[in-house]
Amino acid sequence: MAMAMVRSGLLRNALRGASRPSAPPKRTFASSAHHEDAREAGKWEKITYVGIVSCSALAIYNLSKGHPHYDEPPPYPYLHIRNKEFPWGPDGLFEKKHHH
Repeated sequence: MAMAMVRSGLLRNALRGASRPSAPPKRTFASSAHHEDAREAGKWEKITYVGIVSCSALAIYNLSKGHPHYDEPPPYPYLHIRNKEFPWGPDGLFEKKHHH
C-alpha cells in the first residue's frame, strides 16, 4: 500500500514536470523590495537627467551651426503653366505676375 502511494506521488510529480525537487521559494521582505525599487527609480532618474542634458546640448549645437542659403532658382517658364484663368483673376491668389 505504501509503495503504491509513493509510486503515484512520483508519477504525479513526473506528469507535472517537477521531476527534480524544487528549491524553496526565496523570501523577500518589504523593506528590501522597497530599497530595490528606490535604487531602480534613482537609476532611471539619473538616466533621464543625462538624456535631457545630452539632447539639449545636441539641439543647441545643431541650431548654432546655421543652415546654407541657396540662390533662387531661375524662373523657368514651364513651372507656372496656366491652362485657364483662376476664379479670382489672372494674378493668382498670393502671387503677382511679373511682366517682362
